[in-house]
Formats: sequence, structure tokens, C-alpha cells
Amino acid sequence: QVQLVESGGGLVQPGGSLRLSCAASGSISSISAMGWYRQGPGKQRELVAAIATGGSTNYADPVKGRFTISRDNAKNTVYLQMNSLKVEDTAVYYCNARLMQWSPLRTMDYWGRGTQVTVSS
Repeated sequence: QVQLVESGGGLVQPGGSLRLSCAASGSISSISAMGWYRQGPGKQRELVAAIATGGSTNYADPVKGRFTISRDNAKNTVYLQMNSLKVEDTAVYYCNARLMQWSPLRTMDYWGRGTQVTVSS
């Protein structure tokens, strides 16, 4: 299994920046992709950004050009740099790790506890 620990959330004014971190431990070699999801008040959990083992990235339209996902393999850590934050970015942000098993073919998702990001004046 994989354990995920998020950090870096907090309160920030509109236009400000935050950097989230997610440290992974456990069966790290089985991870095929990692990403960040968020769930705002009264909303469904949604993908924010993801990065695959090969380095390819995927971003949700509302955060393109503002957020950047990156990784540090030596530290087994994924980051989410959030710039030009908006009020609508307020949510609990969750780190996700997707593991792939080939025999039998199966994928498994692991989640961190979540970290609160609040954008407010």
C-alpha cells in the first residue's frame, strides 16, 4: 500500500500563491501516476492536476496557466504550485496516487487526508 501526507495548505488572499506538497511512502514503485484533486463547498471532488511516471501532465481547465504540478523523485514528493489564486479555488485539496497491477489487470487509488486551502480577503 501507499501512504500519502499532504502539507502546505492555508489562508491566502486573492492573487496570492501557495505551494502544496505530498510525500509518498510504501509501495512507491507501483505508482503509475500522482495528482491533486479538490472538493469545494457543495461541489463534487474534481481533478486539479496529475503527473504520470513518464512526466506527462494534465490540468483541469480552470487552473491551466495558474497551477503547476511537479515531482521530486529523490524525495518521493509531488508538488502543486498555485499562483494567482481565486476565491473559487477554495477547497480541500487531496493528494492521489494511482497504482497499476498487471496480473490481474487492476488499478488502485490511494488518498491523503487532505489539506484546506482558503482564498479570501
